[in-house]
Amino acid sequence: MSDTVLLCYCTCPDVASAQKLAEALVGERLAACVNRIPTVASTYRWKGEVVTDSEELLLIKTTAARFPALKERLVALHPYELPELIAVPVAEGHRPYLDWVRDPG
Repeated sequence: MSDTVLLCYCTCPDVASAQKLAEALVGERLAACVNRIPTVASTYRWKGEVVTDSEELLLIKTTAARFPALKERLVALHPYELPELIAVPVAEGHRPYLDWVRDPG
């Protein structure tokens, strides 16, 4: 369903890249809102090594209809070779807020 609200997760290496992505996605109306959560510790396996990094986490609110364009733009702007982008459908929420995400005006 194209008006399904999605909550998307994306990590960024620093404040500057996180802010750039957040402003682009909201400014281009690909997301209604982006929350930036500073200083999350991420541990992952990359190219055969276990790595721990400090990152910023973006919580991106959008719709299924806008997701393909959001994904294309995020991948184009993101500094990582393999950016994280995970979208989870929102099953329940405050109806007026979900309506705003669908049409932020």
